This record gives sequence, C-alpha cells and structure tokens, in this order.
Amino acid sequence: MLRSLFITGLLTTSAFTQNAKVDTMPDINAAITRGVDFLLKHQNKDGSFGTANRTKGLNIYAPLPDAHQAFHMGSSALALHGLLESGDARPSTITAIRNAEKWLLNNLPKTRNLNRGATYNVWAHAYGLRALASLYRHNNNSQKRSEYKRQAELQIAKLVSQEDIGRGWGYYDMDDIKTAKPSGLIMSFTTATIMLAMHDVSSSMDIKLPEKIVQRGIKSLQAMRNPDSTYAYSYGHRWKPRGLINRPAGSLGRSQTCNAALRKFGDKDITDNVIRTWLQRLFERQGWLDHGRKRPIPHEAPAAVAGYFYYYGHYYASECIHILPEKERSSLKKKLAALMIERQESNGSWWDFPLYNYHYAYGTGYTLAILSRCR
Repeated sequence: MLRSLFITGLLTTSAFTQNAKVDTMPDINAAITRGVDFLLKHQNKDGSFGTANRTKGLNIYAPLPDAHQAFHMGSSALALHGLLESGDARPSTITAIRNAEKWLLNNLPKTRNLNRGATYNVWAHAYGLRALASLYRHNNNSQKRSEYKRQAELQIAKLVSQEDIGRGWGYYDMDDIKTAKPSGLIMSFTTATIMLAMHDVSSSMDIKLPEKIVQRGIKSLQAMRNPDSTYAYSYGHRWKPRGLINRPAGSLGRSQTCNAALRKFGDKDITDNVIRTWLQRLFERQGWLDHGRKRPIPHEAPAAVAGYFYYYGHYYASECIHILPEKERSSLKKKLAALMIERQESNGSWWDFPLYNYHYAYGTGYTLAILSRCR
C-alpha cells in the first residue's frame, strides 16, 4: 500500500556562509538516506520518535503531562512527515512509516491541554496536520484517505478552540485569570506555523477552512508585520519594534514562515521580491541563526535568537523557494541543500536545540523535508 511512496553576513561560522554561491548540486540523496537510517535506528518500539528521558540541569518549562505529550507528538509527526517526503521506499522504511502512522492515528486525537500555563499542544496539532497531509499525498487508499481527512478536521477544530481571544495563536498563558480560550501571548511564528499547516491539509485534502479563523489569523500576522517584513516576536513586542529580537537578525527565521503564510493566504503585499529578499538574507546573514544553533538556553544568542529556530526557519525557507517562479528555484535549492548537508551530524541526524530527547527526531524530520524539496 505504502510502496506507492515517491516517494550582509555577521557571525559567520563556515566557509559556505562566506561564499553563498554553489555551482553544483550536492549529493542530496545520500544525505537523505543517512537521515532516514538514523530515524529507523532510533524509532521507539511503539512507532513514535523521541523521549523525555534525557534530562539536564537546564530544561525549558514543561508542565506535566501536557508538555511532554505535545513534544512527543510534534517530534514524532515531524519525523513521520520527513520519512514520507524523503521518498525512501526501502522495505525497512515502509515498515517504519506504517508503525509511525499507526501510533500517530491512535494518539493524535488524544492530544490536548490541561495546564493553561503552556499550550504547547498547538505545535502537536500543527505538525500532526503536516504528517496527515503527507500521508494523504502518498497513499491512494480511499479508506485510509477518509481517515486522514477525518483526523485533520479534528485537529483543525482543536486549533480553533486554542485560538487566542485576541486572534492568532501562542503557547504561553501565564495570567492568573484564565479565560475559556487562551488569552496569553500571541506569537507571529506560532500563528504562521498553524496557518500553513491548515493550508497544507486544505489544499491536499480539499478541506474547507473556517473563514473567520483564517481572516483573524491573517490580520494578526499583518499587525505584527513591519514594512520591511520583519515580524514582531509576539503581539506585545509590537511596542518595541527595534528591540533586538524584533530586528532583521532576530526575525531571520520567522520572517520566512510569516511571509509564506501571508502569501499563501493571498496577501498582495508579500510579493515575489519580498520572498526573494528574505531568502537572500537567510543565506547572506546565515551566521545570526547558526550562532544560536545548539545553545542550551533559549534566546541566549545575539539578537535573542533561539537554537530551535534554525531548522524551523530553513524548513519554511524551502517552502518560500517554491513560491518563487520556477526559473529562480534551482540556485536557491542548491544553496539550501549544501547548507543542510554541511550541518548533518556524523550519526546522520540533524539537531539544533537540546530538548530532552526529542531534538534529534524533529531536527531530522525538518531536514529530510527540506532536502526533499531541494531535489
């Protein structure tokens, strides 16, 4: 059944970032195979990926049980998404995909939030949608497709229930007074991530999205967008637009996400030139993101960059590349692929932030999807 799978630079840290010109396409397939092999070797017996077992003296706020349920689901969904998009049709990969699919379909409907202080579950819903969209695209079985669509509609409903009362989405709600829907910190990148995930299942499965929610999400992103397509980190950060985290260097990763979301939902201000400019900045100013990669403290790098924005930002950059005219894509794909392959670990994985033991799964999942888009 699944055999039908296709399957201006500051703080620069590598020779590649000093010379963004790449004349030949790197060996993407070899890097993908090594990444797939890593995931297959480290898949849990139940089909999921990642665990909460690796602890350290410093870990991000993660109230039980919701946070780890969300981390586990989000990381597993991204790993499955990457495996599907990789196009690897070896029997061992197909078996891993089947096991991951079974775990996802059994556990995704149970993902929820109890502790309103941290609504990390929105990431699980968003990347659950990405995995469902990939499953739908790579499986022609009508019964399976019906189930993917049913589950996608359930995840959209959960995201609607988690929409902030101020429009948009975030993942912290620290106020003492709790409302029926979150009323905490609306974040530009979280909002854009969710909208792009909904767009993916809508276009793949022909699901009609709730128009009012879509329009509120668009308005939220537009409110956090500056004229140069930097985006405030959160709704509250709009009042300090030149704070380090809101400057172009701090916005380097999330501008890719937010630009892609607004463009796909029809914002005419996000022109090809806006997409092109921010992709060029990503390559020329790569060091800003790379300097935060693997740092254990969120936002400790210059411009308040957090390590977990690295593969996240490049994943959405790969989406932006496909927004541009086809004749422009080849050179950008070469640059992006070379950069990702340069960052591959000796064990075949990719990771950017030590998050318990989830980071290998989500980092590798992101990058397999990135490289598949670069072929």
